[in-house]
Amino acid sequence: MSIRRPDTLGGKAAVVGIGATEFSKNSGRSELKLAVEAVGAALDDAGLTPADVDGLVTFTMDTSPEITVAQAAGIGELSFFSRIHYGGGAACATVQQAALAVASGVADVVVCYRAFNERSGRRFGSGVQRREPTAEGAALGWNLPSGLLTPASWVAMAAQRYLHMYGLEPEVFGQVAVVDRRHAARNPAAYFHGQPITLADHAASRWIVEPLRLLDCCQETDGGQALVVTSVERARDLPRPPAVVVAAAQGAGRSQEQMTSFYRDGLTGLPETGVVARQLWRSSGLAPADIDVGILYDHFTPFVLMQLEEFGFCGPGEGGAFVEADALPLNTHGGQLGEAYLHGMNGIAEAVRQIRGTSVNQVAGASRSLVTAGTGVPTSGLILGADG
Repeated sequence: MSIRRPDTLGGKAAVVGIGATEFSKNSGRSELKLAVEAVGAALDDAGLTPADVDGLVTFTMDTSPEITVAQAAGIGELSFFSRIHYGGGAACATVQQAALAVASGVADVVVCYRAFNERSGRRFGSGVQRREPTAEGAALGWNLPSGLLTPASWVAMAAQRYLHMYGLEPEVFGQVAVVDRRHAARNPAAYFHGQPITLADHAASRWIVEPLRLLDCCQETDGGQALVVTSVERARDLPRPPAVVVAAAQGAGRSQEQMTSFYRDGLTGLPETGVVARQLWRSSGLAPADIDVGILYDHFTPFVLMQLEEFGFCGPGEGGAFVEADALPLNTHGGQLGEAYLHGMNGIAEAVRQIRGTSVNQVAGASRSLVTAGTGVPTSGLILGADG
């Protein structure tokens, strides 16, 4: 793929199966067990068996390697296995990797998965702990002594500048939290099922790192999610309507760091998201007006507004008003703020449900879903669409 011309991946692969464990704060079982359960559920949903699988993709941060999952899930020989770096930024890239393998004939059926005990075990929200020295970690080392120790503190730097530049108040971020929780309240799988919030609730929640309040920050979750990818031709013989990969992209910006890109020319945008946006629009031939549903990575509410702006749904500083106007159905599963924090994989599953017409918050006639992955880090994105 080139950042200067369209690629030819679109229309050659599809997501044909989705499966997940329950989303909880204490799963009571190993991360390998969660991965195997999610993979099995996704294969059942696709009408396939472990014997059909010849490829696996996951995250570098996953503790359950592809080979171990294959063994535990009853999968046989593999011709393709891959891992994507940068935490939540990897989510959509796992599907891109699977689609590339399928389109090139390297594999026929590839399962993407993510499983962790992120609440009862490792808690990413607790920040940098026991980190092994790496070249990329040197960038964090410049900021840790200043007290920037957690993801919330890193995002707060950009969020504060965003408010200052556009003359806004922290309440603007609450628009995202309210929308997500409204959808989560109607989703039985969501951790915050039946628990909508108001802007007043958002404004009353405690500060985490100003200008971020508790309700601006995603939850921590135990669980697993898996997705099955195969060719569009094979997908047509399977029981579920396929969600075709219309376009897929990865992106890293200039002066990119992991969450601490504070030395760019400005802090009010997400250049890595801009790279992904340009690639998706260029390769798909689509524009913001063609998107029916947006599943935008919502680890922190300010970055949802900036993503909307980078993708061209609205102008700089206008993301809050855009969300308030309900101009685009957004995070109809409840997002990571409301459903679960699975590093964005549960968002891809929701995009598939929208294409199938089976979401609990179904958008009538939805045929194109935009999905984004973690921001502030090298990231990725997808456009999924209905077959034909």
